[in-house]
Amino acid sequence: MYQIEEADSFAAWRRLISSTFVPLEAEQVRPGQFTGRIGGRQLHDVGIMRLDAGAQTVFRSPALISRGGIGHYKLSLQLSGHGLLLQDGREALLSPGDVAIYDTQRPYTLNFDDSFQTLVLMFPQHLLGLAADDVAELTAVSMGKGNRLAEAVAPFVASIASQLPELNSPIGHRLAMNIVDLLSTLLADEIYSRPESSTDTHAKVLRRIQHHIEANLADPTLGPEAIAAAHHIATRTLHKIFSASSLTVAGWIRERRLESCRRDLADPLCAHVPIGEIGARWGLVDAAHFSRIFRAAFGQSPSQYRSNPAPVR
Repeated sequence: MYQIEEADSFAAWRRLISSTFVPLEAEQVRPGQFTGRIGGRQLHDVGIMRLDAGAQTVFRSPALISRGGIGHYKLSLQLSGHGLLLQDGREALLSPGDVAIYDTQRPYTLNFDDSFQTLVLMFPQHLLGLAADDVAELTAVSMGKGNRLAEAVAPFVASIASQLPELNSPIGHRLAMNIVDLLSTLLADEIYSRPESSTDTHAKVLRRIQHHIEANLADPTLGPEAIAAAHHIATRTLHKIFSASSLTVAGWIRERRLESCRRDLADPLCAHVPIGEIGARWGLVDAAHFSRIFRAAFGQSPSQYRSNPAPVR
């Protein structure tokens, strides 16, 4: 359901932004009357919110992070006014049309010196399908004018946001996932476009292999030997590349397959697709094995999850 909530004081605004997103601290930039407004909806795992408010500074402090909760990414698309995002030692000046991503599991600050409008997407980190270390290099990096993909993605996201009051499931759910996929593509392009000197060879090789795995999840024969052969390396070398990042090849394949299955099971447009077929389309052809590892990962059988696909928190 599309919801609009308003605050007529800064104290009420602090409570509103913390309940809408994650626990936050905030300070009013200048004394006097304050009003703020948030309109949006939760489309399964993805929250899409439009904020219209006055000058302020927002903090996500270590103390608030220590309270726990799963990691989310937040994407800000500046609609009007200007903002300054700080995280991981970087600063991103956000002008209208600019987008930037930040991580709720690490401290960040947002400064707005005047009234502003911004669109915020918040979603669990696993939806991106990108290595956390890679995304950590792109937090508080402004992407807008001059970035070919950002210039295409930002207007699309803004257009979807303008339709939020009319968007209902199942189309709204599918569009939310499409937005996350577009964002993943945008960030992957940023990662792959970086000069060789900005990262080590191991990280680039790992990313290339993970991209190969993502593109071949439907192949039930996908495994260490096939992956190593496709990259002209020994299987032992492949395992070393993953272990250096505290990962395993089999674990990464399983995680990405299960996440793809989970998304299909939660998608109302896939409600007619048999559960066994969903597993098979992502390379999990043994229905009993699929059900067993899905339950181990998400605490429910595939059929139970389809009946009650609770958003990840």
